[in-house]
Amino acid sequence: MLKPLGDRLVLKKVEEEENVTKSGLVLPSSAKEESNIAEIVAIGSAIENDDKLKGQVKVGDKVVYSKYAGSEFELDGDKVIVIKYEDLLAVVE
Repeated sequence: MLKPLGDRLVLKKVEEEENVTKSGLVLPSSAKEESNIAEIVAIGSAIENDDKLKGQVKVGDKVVYSKYAGSEFELDGDKVIVIKYEDLLAVVE
């Protein structure tokens, strides 16, 4: 598990399922553009200790992040991204 430093978060990409077009063609997830929706798996201490930021996001939240933000890694077979808090755009409810 990665422990983010400062104002960073670790996100796990949400895998999208295969889509079927109206004509019955199956589009695998590899044929589509990657989504910028992910689940928060770890939060840096600077966010947890900041009174203004604390409580806005928590582990397990699904969030939308800037398209070209962060650094992507593969960890235990999962794609994870380490991003700065400022690169979060919204929480998916």
